[in-house]
Amino acid sequence: MNQGWTIQVEGSNHLFTPPSVQGSQEEEKARIRRQEHIRRDEQLRKRSVRQFVENMERVHQHGNRLISIFNLMRDGRELAEALQSAGASTKVIKPYIQIVDSSVCELTGFKLHDIWRYFRHTWSNAYATVPGRSMPILIRDAATDFHAVIGLAAISSPVVQIAERDRWIGWETDQFLEQVRAEPTADIACWLAHRIDAQQSEIYVDDLLRDGVLQPTDLATPTPEVINRLRADAERHRKKHHQASTIREVRNIKRDAWVERAMTDLFRCKRSSALAEALEIAALLGGYLSPPTVEGLTKALSDPKARTQMRRVVRRARGERVGTVIADLTVCGAVAPYNALAAGKLVGALAVSPQVLAAYREKYARPSEIASAMAGRPILREPRLSFVGTTSLYGAGSSQYNRLFWPAEVMGGNGTTRMGFHKLGRSRSFGTSHFSEETVGALVRLSALRGSLVRVNSLFGEGVSPRLRKVRLGLAALGWPVDELLRHGRERILYGVPLVENLRDYTLGIDREPKYLLNPELPEADAQVSDWWLERWCTKRAMRQDVLESMRSHRLIRPVQHGARVPLPVGDDMLPNPTERPGVVEQLTLAVGGDEYL
Repeated sequence: MNQGWTIQVEGSNHLFTPPSVQGSQEEEKARIRRQEHIRRDEQLRKRSVRQFVENMERVHQHGNRLISIFNLMRDGRELAEALQSAGASTKVIKPYIQIVDSSVCELTGFKLHDIWRYFRHTWSNAYATVPGRSMPILIRDAATDFHAVIGLAAISSPVVQIAERDRWIGWETDQFLEQVRAEPTADIACWLAHRIDAQQSEIYVDDLLRDGVLQPTDLATPTPEVINRLRADAERHRKKHHQASTIREVRNIKRDAWVERAMTDLFRCKRSSALAEALEIAALLGGYLSPPTVEGLTKALSDPKARTQMRRVVRRARGERVGTVIADLTVCGAVAPYNALAAGKLVGALAVSPQVLAAYREKYARPSEIASAMAGRPILREPRLSFVGTTSLYGAGSSQYNRLFWPAEVMGGNGTTRMGFHKLGRSRSFGTSHFSEETVGALVRLSALRGSLVRVNSLFGEGVSPRLRKVRLGLAALGWPVDELLRHGRERILYGVPLVENLRDYTLGIDREPKYLLNPELPEADAQVSDWWLERWCTKRAMRQDVLESMRSHRLIRPVQHGARVPLPVGDDMLPNPTERPGVVEQLTLAVGGDEYL
């Protein structure tokens, strides 16, 4: 209701209508911003969050200096004066990338992740951790004493299925098969044959043979009876997994613990189901590709049963690769006063730079948990990214990603190639961001109480988006229209940054090696990207008086009024207004010996 929904109750019937788009682009942005603030302010009212913010703003001693989070903000008046005196140059702003890990900032003594989290709380929407992979990034300014924060980014596991993105890449199943039908190649025939073999070889089968579900000859000559036995075994262990009073989960995986993980009911179910599919594919499609030739591929495409199996191969390949060679830019933006200089565009470009790609590759060049548990041995997946996607906060437009393109040579690529954020389409606006935490919690509890089976256990490997699936079950238990309520009415613009020339074929795994548009080993790429941003965007902005005046409003004098400070809401049982925290202000004054500056 607070977000503009209309709710009509007629007897036992409930009619839910989301808010409609009205007014100009700016009015629509303001409406969405108000909606997001409801959820964000709810989070900022939590005692643990308020205590975290207060601790970050409290002065502590680091070395022989007194430090607070305000030392990582740049005074807007000082920056405006520096830009007027020296112009936009690396003498005034020196951006660099800092990958956030478990280490501590040498200049301030803060944990890097705490710095990132503090400034993330200044966003319009609530801060939330994401499941799967996540690599937070800080963009800092070496031109200041404590290397002030310019902006934040985070590279995370992508949304598994986005129709607009998948069509743009060219790996949507029917689209891909139509392309293959029009132009069959030996490479694709070899890839399909390899996928069929790999799907079988990467499944642990010792216990299936031991329990009599399989015979050794069944793998070479599968029959419908074998496939049906495997599916029955999968269903039996699925029920055991959901009905178990305690769920056995192996989380601290050691090198020799993959078999133990494979033997859980969850992975026994997954293995039997996957092997049944792999054997059926081999039986109906494999004959056309032994050996793999263009002629055999063409014949398979004309056989409806073989074509159906081909669709399954493509879907499974996409499901395997989507979480390893594709990532989402889930956080991207600049903080005050740098945001007035279009520094969000700098953060966006640096987030897909060679240094970030190298850090991502190094971090995730390790055995895949799910694939290794399926195989009972370490399985490495490709960690080199081919594509990074993201969405705008507002459906009306994105000043941050609009026209964000740069010459590939800035990142060591070809001088005639352009890189950047391509507009892919619009999202279908599903999710739970319009529900309060209290509502989500109640629906999650209801999903566990409904019936005798615990159907979503939030275990790694059980499936994507466990919270969303629990919310769906809770809404269904109430008899309410699930899809209607999960459509939050906030369409967002989808963007994507292709990083390789052979996007479709490398992303699917047809090509073993990526043909990068940039030089992934270029050490000075962040400096070159920064120079490009200073010339292309910062210099022009710094010449505008309205921009300089906007920057000057962010002051590091008491009481601190700065756009990079977390805006704690005012109300009952919460901290005072950010400009009225006398305890903090007294400590800050002490820290500088009476000087008005921090």
